[in-house]
Amino acid sequence: MPVPREFEYVKPATLDNALALLAEYGARARILAGGTDLCLKIKEASETPEMLIDIKGLQELTALDYAENQLRIGAAVPFTRLIESPLVQERFPLLRDASATVGSVGIRNRATMGGNICSAVPSLDSGPALLVHEAVAHVKSRQGERRVPLLDWFVGPKRSALQPDEILTAISVPTPPKKAGACYVKLGRYAGEDLAQAGVGVLALEGHEYRIAFCAVGPVPTRARKIEALLQGNKLSEPVLKEAKALVPEEIAPISDIRSSKEYRTMMIKVMLERGLQAAVSALRGGRSEHGAIWV
Repeated sequence: MPVPREFEYVKPATLDNALALLAEYGARARILAGGTDLCLKIKEASETPEMLIDIKGLQELTALDYAENQLRIGAAVPFTRLIESPLVQERFPLLRDASATVGSVGIRNRATMGGNICSAVPSLDSGPALLVHEAVAHVKSRQGERRVPLLDWFVGPKRSALQPDEILTAISVPTPPKKAGACYVKLGRYAGEDLAQAGVGVLALEGHEYRIAFCAVGPVPTRARKIEALLQGNKLSEPVLKEAKALVPEEIAPISDIRSSKEYRTMMIKVMLERGLQAAVSALRGGRSEHGAIWV
């Protein structure tokens, strides 16, 4: 498919140069990192930028490091680097598991977690993992820098808190405050290159503390606060799990679309929640020798 409209392509040498171009062009410019979503939108003419500002070569945006109990993921770090990083596998297995479910190998080699959250699609696989880890987005404009908790990042379907003159520079992910086990459960039409019909991220911490987040079952990825409160301090007995699943309809607002009906999503989220909680607790106790997302 040919590109239906001409645009200017610029690969700035520094982040300051990129910010200057963005300030000049505003809404007429688009930031290019992995480009797996943007390039398709340009071909389909749903996006018609006058300029593409390519940031993937900026060294400060490609860093993946750990300091002061936080993982810092540069905005241009592709999913494959997260999957292959021994540091991520050891300290943040949930990020690794969720990343491994994104698209195909080719997509993961290009697509970035930064671009994933900037797309802000309701089904993004990185959303639940980042939400339960209480990650923070770092953004920069010519006016300065600011930090946006991921809990405040998603403001609507395909809408984030990023302003038109800002560039996402990194995502910081704090180490859980206690020993933890985690699991990502993804519902797809098949195991492989498919968008989530529903997704559940679970972080189980010592002391029967649980963090839970959903994707693809509402306008934005979100934490399940009512279910978390119910589970707080409780072992995962059958009666407790039954109460937790009964709260699911109060936590989600699914739609029916080409991939699934809202009724099916609601039913399956209950199943996925139970499996995710049990797997996360098992991981906390050392019951899983290998981490991996659960496909349903």
